[in-house]
Amino acid sequence: MNRTWFTEDHSIFQRSVRRFVEKEVRPNTDTWEEERGVPRDVWHKMGEQGFLCPCIPEAYGGSGVDFGYSVIVQEELARSTCTGISTGVRVHSDIVVPYLVESGTEEQKDMILPGCTTGDIIMAIGMTEPDCGSDLASLRSTARKAGDTYVINGQKTFISNGINCDWIVLAVRTDPDAVPDYKGVSLILIPADAPGFIKGRKLRKMGMHSQDTAELIFEDCRVPSNYLLGQEGRGFHILMQNLQQERLVVCIGAVNIAEKMLEITLEYAKSRTAFGKPVSSFQHNSFKLVEMATEIEMGRTFLESLIEDHMEGKDITRRVSMGKWWLTEMANRVAYQCLQLHGGYGYMEEYLICRLYRDVRVQTIVGGTTEIMKRILTKMMGL
Repeated sequence: MNRTWFTEDHSIFQRSVRRFVEKEVRPNTDTWEEERGVPRDVWHKMGEQGFLCPCIPEAYGGSGVDFGYSVIVQEELARSTCTGISTGVRVHSDIVVPYLVESGTEEQKDMILPGCTTGDIIMAIGMTEPDCGSDLASLRSTARKAGDTYVINGQKTFISNGINCDWIVLAVRTDPDAVPDYKGVSLILIPADAPGFIKGRKLRKMGMHSQDTAELIFEDCRVPSNYLLGQEGRGFHILMQNLQQERLVVCIGAVNIAEKMLEITLEYAKSRTAFGKPVSSFQHNSFKLVEMATEIEMGRTFLESLIEDHMEGKDITRRVSMGKWWLTEMANRVAYQCLQLHGGYGYMEEYLICRLYRDVRVQTIVGGTTEIMKRILTKMMGL
């Protein structure tokens, strides 16, 4: 479909990303899935091509371009089907780095951002805790001021880029007595070599095997007080502001992977025969393919309007919350039907649909569950 924001420069950039994916990502995806990780040199190669954090200002090593360039990187990496690099880069470039760009001091930006564009620095964000998921206001990790340092204690889990991260934006409680609870939440930048910062085990997941997800532990971890991101007590506010873009990039991933699943299923259903006829020629199966194509097309249209509004600086909180739950649920419906149309082969690991079926399941959970999205919307609708 026609994209109002898409220019010839975007097209040139897209072709460049696509060539990189074909050369560096697709041939290695199966290996990285087996090894459960993506080599660091891939990040460096992406940095050399200008594919990491393209939107940040040139003064900090970026290209200073519009969000459309990030959309292109996200889409091409999603279509590669390698979640290790697509999710890792999404978290790094479009979820975590914007916190620093928007709320960091000049000293913090100069220290961290240039390395983010080259792949020398990988970023992560630490919100979820073993006893605290979507209810961020109730997190238990603490940061106590001690002179000119913060002493941090607590544990985080399900942290994307957790093992490989060089810096993490950590959500902590700096005021345990704050009323309401969310006013006691702050964000602090933690380097990987900070004393007391322990990277725990790499988590073994149902899907997304090449994606680095970890437990992180903080035991009297000490960092300078000037690593505070923004102001004390304003962490929850900053998180809520940035969640718009986080949920948008999850929507982008959901639509693109749904399109990919339909593409490979159409190819399979047309070539696979049963009772002497292509699987796709049976009316029930053809109707299922048509239904999926329709839902995906509707999802793509909605997604494009979200991207356009976001690029124009409009508040998309309400609509992106709708998109986050509906588009990710749609992608899971597509995964179910596509695997079913593959029959027994869909259950075999050597068929791509098997891996995509596993990988897509988490999308209704990350960035706020379907149920949390609906709760947000009920409040916005005054219900």
